[in-house]
Amino acid sequence: MPTARSQQVSLQDTPFYHCVSRCVRRSFLCGVDDYTGISYEHRRDWVEKRLLDLSQSFAIDICAFAVMSNHSHVVLYVDAQRSHGWSTLDVLTRWHRLFAGTDVTRRYCDDEQRDNLTRVELNQVERKAAVYRSRLTDLSWFMRSLNEHIAREANKEDNCSGRFWEGRFKSQALLDEQALLACMAYVDLNPIRAGIANTPEQSEFTSVQMRIRAALQGKQPEQLKSFEPRDSGLQTLPCHINDYLELVEFTGRAIKKTKTGVIPARCGKLLQRLDIDIECWMELTEGFEDHFCHLAGRLHSLQHCQQTKGMHRIRGSGSAKRLLGA
Repeated sequence: MPTARSQQVSLQDTPFYHCVSRCVRRSFLCGVDDYTGISYEHRRDWVEKRLLDLSQSFAIDICAFAVMSNHSHVVLYVDAQRSHGWSTLDVLTRWHRLFAGTDVTRRYCDDEQRDNLTRVELNQVERKAAVYRSRLTDLSWFMRSLNEHIAREANKEDNCSGRFWEGRFKSQALLDEQALLACMAYVDLNPIRAGIANTPEQSEFTSVQMRIRAALQGKQPEQLKSFEPRDSGLQTLPCHINDYLELVEFTGRAIKKTKTGVIPARCGKLLQRLDIDIECWMELTEGFEDHFCHLAGRLHSLQHCQQTKGMHRIRGSGSAKRLLGA
């Protein structure tokens, strides 16, 4: 008998969880079906878009994700404390982005109708808001909101009914920083191990590709949980973005030869592949807001980096090994 979800999720022990959902039908979630030749590649965008949308409503952050041909991975951070600061209106607004709610909760969200609610109706609103607040910090509700939406869209497109996913999703608690970073790297390297991408920046519909693209602009993706030192004072992922990208690169090259996919030896290092000067990379990822104001682009950044070259040093090559505990 499967273990109850309540016994698998304990926010007192850890807020970080790795969740996996697998498609039950022979028909693919995404990719090209070798049997029929039909492409379901567009469904990757469904999953990514829905996943990122959910993070804007739930008190749950996305640390890493990868959308594969017949399954998806996501590493989540459940921030239950955040929801305590939401007002009743905040909770209902977030819930109504995803679900219809009730007639009385919808009226409460209407500025013109709110003042006309009776005391009994206001009590109903508060009770509903308490339920919704709890659900918006619930891992099962997050995954349900993701998987049910994708299943309905896929069934509609396939003109069929029935189960789309292989039962309930699998969840794995990540109890320490080493487990968290190792799992995130595992998720981000899924397309490489599957042989459908050679490098992290070529891995479509993954969090690592989003992070690399954002780093090229001196930013971190707003839809994903930040690495330090951004958002000083808030809980962030436990390393610098440069160290994490080095960890992914190191791990992708160190995968055993018996495995299907590995970052090819012929591929240069990440900064070489992206044609970025080391000093410029440090400027972009560490001092972007301090050095740039209204203009930020590759040409502008390179010109600025040339003026300040030598001011920063990239972290040592042992960073990835230290993160892995080697």
